Amino acid sequence: MTTDTASAPAPLPLLVLGQGTDLHTERGVECPGDLPAPSDPGLVARARAAKAALGDSVFVLGHHYQRDEVIEFADVTGDSFKLAREAAARPDAPYIVFCGVHFMAESADILTSDEQTVILPDLAAGCSMADMAAIAQVEDCWEQLEAAGVADQTVPVTYMNSSAAIKAFTGRHHGTICTSSNARTALDWAFEQVGGVAGTGKVLFLPDQHLGRNTAVRELGLSLSDCVVWDPHRPNGGLTASEIGNARMILWRGHCSVHGRFSVEAVEAARREIPGVKVIVHPECRNEVVELADEVGSTEKIIQTIAAAPDGTAWVVGTELNLVQRLGRMFPNQRVSFLEKNVCYCSTMNRIDLPHLVWALESLVEGRVVNPIRVDATVAEQARTALDRMLALPGTTHKD
Repeated sequence: MTTDTASAPAPLPLLVLGQGTDLHTERGVECPGDLPAPSDPGLVARARAAKAALGDSVFVLGHHYQRDEVIEFADVTGDSFKLAREAAARPDAPYIVFCGVHFMAESADILTSDEQTVILPDLAAGCSMADMAAIAQVEDCWEQLEAAGVADQTVPVTYMNSSAAIKAFTGRHHGTICTSSNARTALDWAFEQVGGVAGTGKVLFLPDQHLGRNTAVRELGLSLSDCVVWDPHRPNGGLTASEIGNARMILWRGHCSVHGRFSVEAVEAARREIPGVKVIVHPECRNEVVELADEVGSTEKIIQTIAAAPDGTAWVVGTELNLVQRLGRMFPNQRVSFLEKNVCYCSTMNRIDLPHLVWALESLVEGRVVNPIRVDATVAEQARTALDRMLALPGTTHKD
Protein backbone atom coordinates (compact mmCIF):
# COMPACT_ATOMS: atom_id res chain seq x y z
CA MET A 1 0.00 0.00 0.00
CA THR A 2 1.01 3.66 -0.24
CA THR A 3 1.78 5.78 2.78
CA ASP A 4 0.97 9.45 2.30
CA THR A 5 2.91 11.74 4.62
CA ALA A 6 0.59 14.73 4.67
CA SER A 7 0.55 15.88 8.29
CA ALA A 8 -1.78 14.04 10.65
CA PRO A 9 -3.80 15.84 13.33
CA ALA A 10 -2.36 13.84 16.23
CA PRO A 11 0.21 11.14 16.96
CA LEU A 12 -1.16 7.61 16.66
CA PRO A 13 0.32 4.23 17.57
CA LEU A 14 2.21 1.92 15.25
CA LEU A 15 1.44 -1.72 14.64
CA VAL A 16 4.74 -2.64 16.22
CA LEU A 17 4.60 -6.29 15.24
CA GLY A 18 4.02 -5.43 11.59
CA GLN A 19 1.03 -7.74 11.36
CA GLY A 20 -2.50 -7.17 10.14
CA THR A 21 -4.12 -3.97 8.93
CA ASP A 22 -5.27 -0.88 10.78
CA LEU A 23 -5.35 2.13 8.48
CA HIS A 24 -6.03 4.42 11.44
CA THR A 25 -2.56 3.81 12.86
CA GLU A 26 0.26 6.27 12.26
CA ARG A 27 1.53 4.77 9.02
CA GLY A 28 -1.49 2.70 8.08
CA VAL A 29 0.71 -0.37 8.38
CA GLU A 30 -0.55 -3.18 6.18
CA CYS A 31 1.22 -6.52 5.92
CA PRO A 32 -0.50 -9.01 3.64
CA GLY A 33 0.50 -12.13 5.51
CA ASP A 34 2.03 -13.83 2.47
CA LEU A 35 5.67 -13.27 3.38
CA PRO A 36 8.09 -16.15 2.84
CA ALA A 37 8.82 -18.11 5.98
CA PRO A 38 12.09 -17.07 7.70
CA SER A 39 13.00 -20.77 7.78
CA ASP A 40 12.73 -21.12 3.99
CA PRO A 41 16.17 -22.47 2.95
CA GLY A 42 15.72 -20.98 -0.52
CA LEU A 43 15.46 -17.33 0.58
CA VAL A 44 18.96 -16.37 -0.51
CA ALA A 45 18.51 -18.01 -3.91
CA ARG A 46 15.10 -16.35 -4.31
CA ALA A 47 16.54 -12.92 -3.49
CA ARG A 48 19.37 -13.41 -5.98
CA ALA A 49 16.98 -14.58 -8.70
CA ALA A 50 14.56 -11.70 -8.19
CA LYS A 51 17.34 -9.11 -8.15
CA ALA A 52 18.85 -10.58 -11.30
CA ALA A 53 15.48 -10.58 -13.05
CA LEU A 54 14.94 -6.91 -12.18
CA GLY A 55 18.42 -5.90 -13.31
CA ASP A 56 19.08 -2.17 -13.45
CA SER A 57 15.42 -1.35 -12.83
CA VAL A 58 15.95 -1.79 -9.07
CA PHE A 59 18.51 -0.17 -6.77
CA VAL A 60 18.80 -1.59 -3.25
CA LEU A 61 20.02 0.61 -0.40
CA GLY A 62 21.23 -0.87 2.90
CA HIS A 63 21.75 1.16 6.06
CA HIS A 64 24.81 0.31 8.18
CA TYR A 65 22.56 -0.99 10.97
CA GLN A 66 20.85 -3.60 8.81
CA ARG A 67 21.27 -7.35 9.25
CA ASP A 68 24.04 -9.02 7.24
CA GLU A 69 21.44 -11.11 5.38
CA VAL A 70 20.03 -7.86 3.96
CA ILE A 71 23.34 -6.02 3.46
CA GLU A 72 24.41 -8.89 1.17
CA PHE A 73 21.91 -7.65 -1.43
CA ALA A 74 22.53 -3.91 -1.06
CA ASP A 75 24.01 -2.08 -4.04
CA VAL A 76 25.20 0.66 -1.66
CA THR A 77 25.57 0.79 2.12
CA GLY A 78 25.84 3.90 4.25
CA ASP A 79 24.16 6.37 6.58
CA SER A 80 20.65 7.61 5.88
CA PHE A 81 21.40 10.82 3.98
CA LYS A 82 24.20 9.27 1.96
CA LEU A 83 21.79 6.56 0.84
CA ALA A 84 19.09 9.06 -0.10
CA ARG A 85 21.59 10.97 -2.24
CA GLU A 86 22.80 7.73 -3.82
CA ALA A 87 19.21 7.01 -4.82
CA ALA A 88 18.88 10.45 -6.39
CA ALA A 89 22.10 9.80 -8.31
CA ARG A 90 20.48 6.78 -10.00
CA PRO A 91 17.68 8.44 -12.02
CA ASP A 92 17.53 5.51 -14.44
CA ALA A 93 16.47 3.09 -11.70
CA PRO A 94 12.65 3.32 -11.46
CA TYR A 95 12.52 1.35 -8.19
CA ILE A 96 14.51 2.16 -5.03
CA VAL A 97 14.23 -0.52 -2.35
CA PHE A 98 15.31 1.18 0.88
CA CYS A 99 16.43 -1.24 3.58
CA GLY A 100 16.32 1.21 6.45
CA VAL A 101 13.52 2.94 8.33
CA HIS A 102 10.58 5.12 7.39
CA PHE A 103 12.13 8.59 7.66
CA MET A 104 15.02 7.46 5.47
CA ALA A 105 12.68 6.26 2.76
CA GLU A 106 10.85 9.60 2.96
CA SER A 107 14.12 11.49 2.45
CA ALA A 108 14.89 9.32 -0.57
CA ASP A 109 11.45 10.05 -2.02
CA ILE A 110 11.99 13.80 -1.52
CA LEU A 111 15.34 13.73 -3.31
CA THR A 112 14.49 11.36 -6.15
CA SER A 113 12.49 12.17 -9.28
CA ASP A 114 8.75 11.72 -9.74
CA GLU A 115 9.50 8.83 -12.10
CA GLN A 116 11.14 6.86 -9.30
CA THR A 117 9.34 4.90 -6.59
CA VAL A 118 10.86 4.30 -3.16
CA ILE A 119 9.83 1.05 -1.48
CA LEU A 120 10.16 0.21 2.22
CA PRO A 121 9.98 -3.59 2.60
CA ASP A 122 8.22 -3.34 5.98
CA LEU A 123 6.19 -0.25 6.84
CA ALA A 124 6.57 -1.05 10.55
CA ALA A 125 10.29 -0.25 10.25
CA GLY A 126 10.17 3.10 11.97
CA CYS A 127 12.50 5.10 14.18
CA SER A 128 11.63 5.57 17.82
CA MET A 129 13.51 8.88 17.91
CA ALA A 130 11.73 10.28 14.85
CA ASP A 131 8.39 9.17 16.29
CA MET A 132 9.06 11.18 19.48
CA ALA A 133 8.33 14.40 17.56
CA ALA A 134 4.89 14.42 15.96
CA ILE A 135 4.08 17.39 13.74
CA ALA A 136 1.10 18.44 15.87
CA GLN A 137 3.35 18.57 18.94
CA VAL A 138 6.01 20.61 17.15
CA GLU A 139 3.48 23.08 15.79
CA ASP A 140 2.09 23.47 19.31
CA CYS A 141 5.60 24.08 20.65
CA TRP A 142 6.18 26.83 18.08
CA GLU A 143 2.89 28.49 18.98
CA GLN A 144 3.97 28.54 22.62
CA LEU A 145 7.35 30.01 21.71
CA GLU A 146 5.46 32.71 19.77
CA ALA A 147 3.29 33.37 22.82
CA ALA A 148 6.46 33.64 24.93
CA GLY A 149 7.83 36.24 22.50
CA VAL A 150 10.93 34.26 21.51
CA ALA A 151 9.96 32.59 18.24
CA ASP A 152 11.31 35.47 16.14
CA GLN A 153 14.76 34.93 17.66
CA THR A 154 14.65 31.12 17.39
CA VAL A 155 15.87 29.03 14.43
CA PRO A 156 14.82 25.38 14.13
CA VAL A 157 17.54 22.84 13.34
CA THR A 158 16.23 19.37 12.65
CA TYR A 159 18.28 16.19 12.69
CA MET A 160 18.02 14.00 9.61
CA ASN A 161 16.38 11.37 11.84
CA SER A 162 12.97 13.00 11.61
CA SER A 163 9.79 12.70 9.62
CA ALA A 164 9.20 14.57 6.37
CA ALA A 165 6.55 16.63 8.16
CA ILE A 166 9.11 17.85 10.72
CA LYS A 167 11.61 18.64 7.98
CA ALA A 168 8.86 20.61 6.23
CA PHE A 169 8.14 22.54 9.45
CA THR A 170 11.84 23.42 9.54
CA GLY A 171 11.74 24.62 5.96
CA ARG A 172 8.69 26.80 6.62
CA HIS A 173 10.38 28.43 9.61
CA HIS A 174 13.67 29.20 7.84
CA GLY A 175 15.72 26.50 9.53
CA THR A 176 18.03 23.78 8.30
CA ILE A 177 18.55 20.05 8.54
CA CYS A 178 21.72 18.50 9.97
CA THR A 179 23.41 15.13 10.11
CA SER A 180 25.51 13.80 12.96
CA SER A 181 28.55 14.80 10.89
CA ASN A 182 27.70 18.44 10.26
CA ALA A 183 25.68 19.34 13.36
CA ARG A 184 28.26 21.92 14.41
CA THR A 185 28.20 23.61 11.00
CA ALA A 186 24.41 23.68 11.05
CA LEU A 187 24.29 25.16 14.56
CA ASP A 188 26.91 27.78 13.66
CA TRP A 189 24.75 28.80 10.70
CA ALA A 190 21.57 28.87 12.78
CA PHE A 191 23.06 31.07 15.48
CA GLU A 192 24.45 33.43 12.82
CA GLN A 193 20.85 34.08 11.76
CA VAL A 194 20.03 35.42 15.24
CA GLY A 195 23.14 37.28 16.33
CA GLY A 196 25.79 34.58 16.64
CA VAL A 197 26.80 32.09 19.30
CA ALA A 198 27.83 34.93 21.62
CA GLY A 199 24.46 36.63 21.27
CA THR A 200 21.05 35.89 22.76
CA GLY A 201 19.33 34.04 19.93
CA LYS A 202 18.11 30.48 20.28
CA VAL A 203 17.97 27.17 18.42
CA LEU A 204 15.08 24.74 18.65
CA PHE A 205 16.82 21.39 18.09
CA LEU A 206 14.69 18.44 16.98
CA PRO A 207 14.23 15.59 17.80
CA ASP A 208 17.39 14.24 19.53
CA GLN A 209 18.30 16.12 22.68
CA HIS A 210 21.69 14.38 23.04
CA LEU A 211 23.12 15.31 19.64
CA GLY A 212 22.00 18.90 20.17
CA ARG A 213 23.44 19.13 23.69
CA ASN A 214 26.72 17.40 22.83
CA THR A 215 27.32 19.62 19.81
CA ALA A 216 26.43 22.85 21.60
CA VAL A 217 28.56 22.15 24.66
CA ARG A 218 31.51 20.26 23.19
CA GLU A 219 31.89 22.13 19.91
CA LEU A 220 30.28 25.57 20.26
CA GLY A 221 31.40 26.30 23.82
CA LEU A 222 27.94 26.73 25.31
CA SER A 223 27.26 25.40 28.80
CA LEU A 224 24.88 22.73 30.00
CA SER A 225 22.91 25.50 31.71
CA ASP A 226 22.35 27.09 28.28
CA CYS A 227 20.36 24.00 27.30
CA VAL A 228 16.79 23.24 28.32
CA VAL A 229 14.61 20.29 27.35
CA TRP A 230 11.15 20.82 25.85
CA ASP A 231 8.79 18.04 26.93
CA PRO A 232 5.86 17.94 24.48
CA HIS A 233 3.74 16.07 27.01
CA ARG A 234 3.81 18.90 29.57
CA PRO A 235 2.25 22.38 29.43
CA ASN A 236 4.68 24.93 28.02
CA GLY A 237 7.16 22.12 27.51
CA GLY A 238 7.58 21.80 31.26
CA LEU A 239 9.57 25.04 31.30
CA THR A 240 9.11 28.36 33.06
CA ALA A 241 9.09 31.64 31.15
CA SER A 242 12.49 32.44 32.66
CA GLU A 243 13.97 29.11 31.55
CA ILE A 244 12.74 29.65 28.00
CA GLY A 245 13.94 33.25 27.95
CA ASN A 246 17.45 32.39 29.18
CA ALA A 247 17.95 29.27 27.07
CA ARG A 248 20.19 29.20 24.01
CA MET A 249 19.39 25.61 23.02
CA ILE A 250 15.80 24.40 23.33
CA LEU A 251 16.22 20.64 22.99
CA TRP A 252 13.30 18.42 22.07
CA ARG A 253 12.74 15.59 24.53
CA GLY A 254 13.73 12.81 22.14
CA HIS A 255 16.48 10.23 22.05
CA CYS A 256 17.72 7.13 20.26
CA SER A 257 16.56 3.96 21.97
CA VAL A 258 19.88 2.30 21.09
CA HIS A 259 22.44 5.03 21.81
CA GLY A 260 20.57 6.21 24.88
CA ARG A 261 21.29 2.87 26.58
CA PHE A 262 25.07 3.28 26.76
CA SER A 263 26.18 4.16 30.26
CA VAL A 264 29.07 5.60 32.24
CA GLU A 265 29.30 2.27 34.06
CA ALA A 266 29.84 0.47 30.73
CA VAL A 267 32.69 2.82 29.79
CA GLU A 268 34.32 2.41 33.18
CA ALA A 269 33.99 -1.38 32.99
CA ALA A 270 35.59 -1.46 29.54
CA ARG A 271 38.57 0.53 30.78
CA ARG A 272 39.02 -1.82 33.74
CA GLU A 273 38.68 -5.01 31.73
CA ILE A 274 40.52 -4.21 28.46
CA PRO A 275 44.05 -2.79 28.80
CA GLY A 276 44.71 0.21 26.57
CA VAL A 277 41.19 0.21 25.15
CA LYS A 278 39.90 3.09 23.04
CA VAL A 279 36.26 4.07 23.51
CA ILE A 280 34.41 5.46 20.47
CA VAL A 281 30.74 6.45 20.63
CA HIS A 282 28.07 8.08 18.53
CA PRO A 283 27.06 11.68 19.44
CA GLU A 284 23.49 10.46 20.05
CA CYS A 285 24.82 9.02 23.33
CA ARG A 286 24.21 10.84 26.61
CA ASN A 287 26.55 13.71 27.43
CA GLU A 288 28.18 11.98 30.39
CA VAL A 289 29.06 9.00 28.16
CA VAL A 290 30.38 11.19 25.35
CA GLU A 291 32.58 13.09 27.83
CA LEU A 292 34.31 9.86 28.85
CA ALA A 293 34.94 8.61 25.31
CA ASP A 294 38.24 8.86 23.43
CA GLU A 295 36.50 9.48 20.11
CA VAL A 296 33.02 10.71 19.18
CA GLY A 297 31.55 10.61 15.71
CA SER A 298 28.93 9.61 13.19
CA THR A 299 28.59 6.05 11.96
CA GLU A 300 30.79 6.87 8.98
CA LYS A 301 33.44 8.41 11.27
CA ILE A 302 33.40 5.36 13.54
CA ILE A 303 34.06 3.11 10.54
CA GLN A 304 36.81 5.39 9.19
CA THR A 305 38.50 5.73 12.59
CA ILE A 306 38.70 2.01 13.23
CA ALA A 307 39.80 1.37 9.64
CA ALA A 308 42.71 3.79 10.07
CA ALA A 309 43.86 2.49 13.46
CA PRO A 310 47.02 0.36 13.80
CA ASP A 311 46.69 -3.42 14.01
CA GLY A 312 46.27 -4.62 17.56
CA THR A 313 44.21 -1.63 18.72
CA ALA A 314 41.42 -2.50 21.14
CA TRP A 315 38.12 -0.66 20.67
CA VAL A 316 34.80 -0.66 22.45
CA VAL A 317 32.14 0.87 20.25
CA GLY A 318 28.97 2.62 21.35
CA THR A 319 26.62 2.22 18.42
CA GLU A 320 24.20 -0.34 16.96
CA LEU A 321 25.24 -3.98 17.41
CA ASN A 322 24.86 -5.13 13.79
CA LEU A 323 27.50 -2.60 12.75
CA VAL A 324 29.81 -3.36 15.67
CA GLN A 325 29.77 -7.06 14.83
CA ARG A 326 30.43 -6.26 11.17
CA LEU A 327 33.38 -4.04 12.13
CA GLY A 328 34.87 -6.96 14.05
CA ARG A 329 34.76 -9.08 10.91
CA MET A 330 36.01 -6.29 8.67
CA PHE A 331 39.05 -5.58 10.84
CA PRO A 332 40.13 -8.92 12.35
CA ASN A 333 43.56 -7.54 13.30
CA GLN A 334 41.90 -5.21 15.79
CA ARG A 335 39.91 -6.10 18.88
CA VAL A 336 36.42 -4.65 18.43
CA SER A 337 33.86 -5.04 21.22
CA PHE A 338 30.38 -3.76 21.95
CA LEU A 339 30.20 -1.14 24.69
CA GLU A 340 27.22 -2.61 26.54
CA LYS A 341 27.08 -6.22 27.75
CA ASN A 342 23.35 -6.40 26.95
CA VAL A 343 22.29 -7.00 23.34
CA CYS A 344 21.28 -3.70 21.76
CA TYR A 345 20.02 -4.10 18.20
CA CYS A 346 17.84 -1.40 16.68
CA SER A 347 14.55 -3.30 16.89
CA THR A 348 12.72 -1.22 14.28
CA MET A 349 15.62 -1.26 11.80
CA ASN A 350 15.72 -5.03 12.22
CA ARG A 351 12.16 -5.33 10.97
CA ILE A 352 13.68 -5.31 7.48
CA ASP A 353 14.70 -8.94 7.17
CA LEU A 354 15.31 -11.31 4.28
CA PRO A 355 11.68 -12.46 4.00
CA HIS A 356 10.46 -8.86 3.62
CA LEU A 357 13.19 -8.08 1.08
CA VAL A 358 12.38 -11.19 -0.95
CA TRP A 359 8.67 -10.31 -0.86
CA ALA A 360 9.34 -6.76 -2.07
CA LEU A 361 11.65 -7.90 -4.89
CA GLU A 362 9.48 -10.80 -6.05
CA SER A 363 6.43 -8.52 -6.04
CA LEU A 364 8.27 -6.18 -8.43
CA VAL A 365 9.13 -9.11 -10.67
CA GLU A 366 5.39 -9.91 -10.77
CA GLY A 367 4.58 -6.30 -11.64
CA ARG A 368 3.27 -5.30 -8.21
CA VAL A 369 4.69 -2.37 -6.24
CA VAL A 370 4.33 -2.95 -2.49
CA ASN A 371 4.80 -0.38 0.26
CA PRO A 372 5.65 2.67 -1.88
CA ILE A 373 6.63 5.73 0.15
CA ARG A 374 5.18 8.92 -1.29
CA VAL A 375 5.59 12.23 0.50
CA ASP A 376 2.84 14.80 0.00
CA ALA A 377 3.98 17.30 -2.66
CA THR A 378 3.70 20.38 -0.44
CA VAL A 379 5.44 18.65 2.46
CA ALA A 380 8.17 17.47 0.10
CA GLU A 381 8.74 20.97 -1.31
CA GLN A 382 9.07 22.52 2.15
CA ALA A 383 11.30 19.72 3.40
CA ARG A 384 13.49 20.06 0.31
CA THR A 385 13.93 23.75 1.15
CA ALA A 386 15.40 22.81 4.53
CA LEU A 387 17.57 20.08 2.97
CA ASP A 388 18.85 22.53 0.34
CA ARG A 389 19.88 24.93 3.12
CA MET A 390 21.95 22.14 4.62
CA LEU A 391 23.54 21.34 1.27
CA ALA A 392 24.51 25.00 0.93
CA LEU A 393 26.43 24.97 4.23
CA PRO A 394 30.24 25.10 4.03
CA GLY A 395 32.32 21.96 4.27
CA THR A 396 31.81 18.42 3.05
CA THR A 397 30.68 16.54 6.15
CA HIS A 398 27.03 16.73 5.14
CA LYS A 399 27.88 14.18 2.46
CA ASP A 400 28.64 11.50 5.05
